[in-house]
Amino acid sequence: MSILKDKNILLGITAGIAAYKSANLVRLFIKAGANVKVVMTPASKEFITPLTLSTLSKNPVYSSFVDEEDDNQVWNNHVDLGLWADIFVIAPATANTMAKMANGVCDNMLLATYLSAKCPVYFAPAMDLDMYKHESTTTSFKKLASFGNKMIPAGTGELASGLVGEGRMAEPEDIVAFIQNDVLEQLPLRGKRVLITAGPTYEAIDPVRFIGNHSSGKMGFAIAKAASKLGAEVILVTGPTQQSVSSNFISVKSVVSAEDMYTEVHKHFNTSDIAILSAAVSDYKPKNVATQKIKKKETTLTIELEKTKDILKSLGAIKKNQFLVGFALETNNELEHAKGKLKSKNLDLIVLNSLQDKGAGFGVSTNKVTFITSSKDIIENELKSKADVAQDLMHLILKQTHA
Repeated sequence: MSILKDKNILLGITAGIAAYKSANLVRLFIKAGANVKVVMTPASKEFITPLTLSTLSKNPVYSSFVDEEDDNQVWNNHVDLGLWADIFVIAPATANTMAKMANGVCDNMLLATYLSAKCPVYFAPAMDLDMYKHESTTTSFKKLASFGNKMIPAGTGELASGLVGEGRMAEPEDIVAFIQNDVLEQLPLRGKRVLITAGPTYEAIDPVRFIGNHSSGKMGFAIAKAASKLGAEVILVTGPTQQSVSSNFISVKSVVSAEDMYTEVHKHFNTSDIAILSAAVSDYKPKNVATQKIKKKETTLTIELEKTKDILKSLGAIKKNQFLVGFALETNNELEHAKGKLKSKNLDLIVLNSLQDKGAGFGVSTNKVTFITSSKDIIENELKSKADVAQDLMHLILKQTHA
C-alpha cells in the first residue's frame, strides 16, 4: 500500500510537449491507490486529449468553467475542485503558467483552481534550457517556493528544441516518488515504530480442538492502518483472523496462542515507541494438552485450566519511554474495572468498550469506546466505524505524546 492510497490528487496539465507524459502519471497515481481528477489549460489539449485522461482517471476532465457544447451548461466549480484535492500536482508546469501562478494572474480554470486550493501544491517545470535558466523563470521558482509550493526539479537530457540540458520534466515515476517521500517526511509518526496486537488467541485442548473467543481482529487491523498512514513503521502481531492488510509500512507477525503472542510482542517491545495491545488474549489455557484427539466417551469432560501470561502487565513492568495502550472489554462496572487495569498494568491510556453497547464488541465493523488517560481524563465517544475509532485513538496518542 502506497502512502498515496485514498488520497485525492488533482493533476494540472499545461501546454508543454511534456504533457504527453501526463497519461502515465495518471496511471501511476491510480496504481498507488489515489483518486485522480485532471484540470487542463485550454492550450494543453493540443498536446494530449481529455478523452485519454478521463479514461485513465475515470473522472471528467476540466478545462473551462462551462461546457460550451452543452446546451444545459453547468458551471464547473473551481473552488469545490480545489477543496476536493489533498494534493495538487501541476505537471508539466510551463514558464507561462508559473509566471501567472507567481503573480496571481487568473485567466483559466487551472489558475483559478490553484488560487482556491488549500492543499500542498507541487509543480514540475518543463521548458527549453534557455527558458529554464532565464532570470524571470528563476524568479518564478523563488516566488512559488515562498508561497509554500514545492518544486519537483527538472532533469537534464535532450529537449524538444534539440538542445541537451536542464529543463526536461521529471519522469512520472520520479514525480510520484518525490511526492511520496515528501508526504512521508511531513507525517507526525515518521521514524517511529508502533507495535500493535490484534485478533484472538487459540489455546489447544488437543490437536483438533481449542479454546478461543469471537474476536475478528478488525479493530487491531484498523489501528495498524491508521498508524501507517501517519508515517509509522508498524509491527502487527495478530492471532488467527480472516483480516488482511497490504502495506509497505506494516509488518504482520502471525501467532496462534497467548504464549506465542507473549514471545513475539517481547521481541519487538524494546525497539518500539508506542505499543497498542488490542488483541483479545485468552486469560486461561488447558493445563495439559492431549497429544491425540480426545474421543467422545463420557457424558461430561473436565478440562483443568491455568492462567496465561498477562502480556499487557508484563510490558507495563518493563516499559521505559514507550507509550503503552491497553484495551478493556467489560460487561459490568466498566469504568471502575478499566481504571483499575490502567493503574495496575502501568498504562498510559486504556480504551474501554462494553458488550452492553449495541454495535460494539466482536465481529462488527463499529465500536463505541471511552478513552481513559493516565491523568484520569475520560473521553466518551459515540458509536463509530472501527476505522474512525482507530483515527481518534491515534490522534489522542499524538496529543498525549506531543509527537
